[in-house]
Amino acid sequence: MGGGTEAVPDLGKHCQHPECNQLDFLPFKCDSCQKVFCLDHRSYKSHDCPKSDHNSRKVVVCDICSTAIETTGHDGDDEKAILKWHEKSGECDPKKKKKPTCPVRRCREVLTFSNTSTCKTCHIKVCLKHRFPADHACRKIPAAGAPAIVGREINNKFLVALSLRNSKAKDCAKEEVGRTSSPSNTPPVKAY
Repeated sequence: MGGGTEAVPDLGKHCQHPECNQLDFLPFKCDSCQKVFCLDHRSYKSHDCPKSDHNSRKVVVCDICSTAIETTGHDGDDEKAILKWHEKSGECDPKKKKKPTCPVRRCREVLTFSNTSTCKTCHIKVCLKHRFPADHACRKIPAAGAPAIVGREINNKFLVALSLRNSKAKDCAKEEVGRTSSPSNTPPVKAY
């Protein structure tokens, strides 16, 4: 079918959905069945594409070990056959079913992709609540030839720096109080 208008016959295409046939000036070509569709019928589901699985990937989850098995849809593999192959391959281990949890005492948080943090000091995977070294009793793994810095030493350095900062802020505040009582030599700023 051609598209366009009488004045410009090559402009646009008609939707090839049997119930639509709408003239669309920005048509979509299905990458599976190679037909042209309008915006409403461009998805595989909306035009019931017979070849919709040729590029798709499916993931089958094993009930025994919770392993995700990726497969392509164009092979015609049945999910049951894939799971049987997985069980017989020796990769299926029921011990893998247990989800990893945070190693901190009394924390039962299940570690997932989105709530797992790896400590840069001790390289242990913990939940986000315990991501800081002080929260999970972090012990640094000493590198060869490098002195080990204990977490408490870092904490002490921080406290010293904080107290120095606070004392300087108090001194600045005292100087500011002294300045506000005497008139300043700088001219006032005018706003327009």
